Amino acid sequence: MAEEAILEFLQDHEEIANSGEFAAERGLDHNEVVNVVKSLHGSRYVDAQDIKRETWVLTEEGKTYADAGSPEVQLFLAVPPEGISREELQKRLDPSVFKIGCAQAGKNKWVEMGKQISRKVQHVDDTVKDMLTQIKDGQGIDADNIKALKARKLITPQTWTGYSVKRGSDYAPKRKKAATDFTRENLQRGDWGDLEFKEYNFSAKGPPAEGGHVHPLLKVRQQLKNIFLYMGFEEMPTNNFVESSFWNFDALFQPQQHPARDAHDTFFLKAPSTTRELPEDYVERVKRVHEMGGYQSRGYGYEWKRDEANKNILRTHTTAVSTRMLYLLAQKKPFEPKKYFSIDRVFRNEAVDRTHLAEFHQIEGLVCDRGLALGDLIGVLHDFFSRIGMSKLRFKPTYNPYTEPSMEVFSYHEGFRKWVEVGNSGIFRPEMLLPMGLPEDARVIAWGLSLERPTMILYGIDNIRDLFGHKVDLGLIKRNPICRLGIN
Repeated sequence: MAEEAILEFLQDHEEIANSGEFAAERGLDHNEVVNVVKSLHGSRYVDAQDIKRETWVLTEEGKTYADAGSPEVQLFLAVPPEGISREELQKRLDPSVFKIGCAQAGKNKWVEMGKQISRKVQHVDDTVKDMLTQIKDGQGIDADNIKALKARKLITPQTWTGYSVKRGSDYAPKRKKAATDFTRENLQRGDWGDLEFKEYNFSAKGPPAEGGHVHPLLKVRQQLKNIFLYMGFEEMPTNNFVESSFWNFDALFQPQQHPARDAHDTFFLKAPSTTRELPEDYVERVKRVHEMGGYQSRGYGYEWKRDEANKNILRTHTTAVSTRMLYLLAQKKPFEPKKYFSIDRVFRNEAVDRTHLAEFHQIEGLVCDRGLALGDLIGVLHDFFSRIGMSKLRFKPTYNPYTEPSMEVFSYHEGFRKWVEVGNSGIFRPEMLLPMGLPEDARVIAWGLSLERPTMILYGIDNIRDLFGHKVDLGLIKRNPICRLGIN
């Protein structure tokens, strides 16, 4: 209807001066006319110029007062000539009408306010209602009244948009639908010579390409992996989430009664509950050093149980992988120094809060060579952490069952303006290394840290559940920037 009316009108007239007046004269919806004008303009049937006009429209409150009258007049009419108590008048009116009416009627000096409310004049005109009605009907009012109604939030500005329309370069009294495809049916009917094809828009944007997005943890992980590889380290295979207690605890010279081996800290598997494959000669040496000592150690002096070592668990640290790799290294003759690293998931039976999860990622690095000492460990730590932007380090003595000496690593955080713990480190004990078959002068320096903590600091995340787990916002995964860890 709108398209026919516009094209027919332009056939006999030069211009539609105002689309709003054109729609009103013909009983058409102006929004429909606007949409048709845009479509015809895009097809060059018409040329359209914007017409914008600032108008005022009633708010919902203004519409109410235009129908029922202003609050001050409603209050005035509710006051009888003999007066009325405030409480009784309040019962007769809506609470909002009473509140606004009291303020405006008192300001206009129409009523005497007090415990008893009485009229001060006999008649009032509802100028507010009259002005609202004028605006509703599209009539103008003076600037002072506009300002007053706007201050009372009874009107709000609205931009009216219309068009002036003239014939375009491809004008025709009736629009011919442009073909978008050349089909087999066109050839069969023979009408292909009469077809007008829609122009190809080379500037049109196609649908956004859907693709995967790399998680922040994976970005930081890749940067850390690159740093390890640049330092000459080899990556250890960490594909076994399930590990036996032997490799996870016993081979690390961690006693079987240690609290970390309790069900409150470790996830034990129900099926398969135990392992069947352990190197028997090595198991015997580990048992002996636990019970009776050796290698200048007194051991722990308790009855070591094979059943406890056979229990399957979800690994609590990637050091279990380091133990396996060092054992395999010890079997190779002659001895060859190695530098290993791993970055993968570990599991702890911990309460979940803003800084702890039952599963997280551990970064671990180790160097195995002859004659290594504490100074070598400190030097490697300075080298590694400086590459991830932590140049200010401090070390604090601590205790680990399988390293001696052991040190906690602290770095000064410029944003927090304080020293924060960033990792743990130490030299593996002889009771752990010598039963494997490593040379007596071989030493292993090692350190570890979590992947989540540096990622949270880099991406400004203060709750680990917003980074990893089922509550993660997928929008964060799509929007997070690239990781520039270790790039100066």
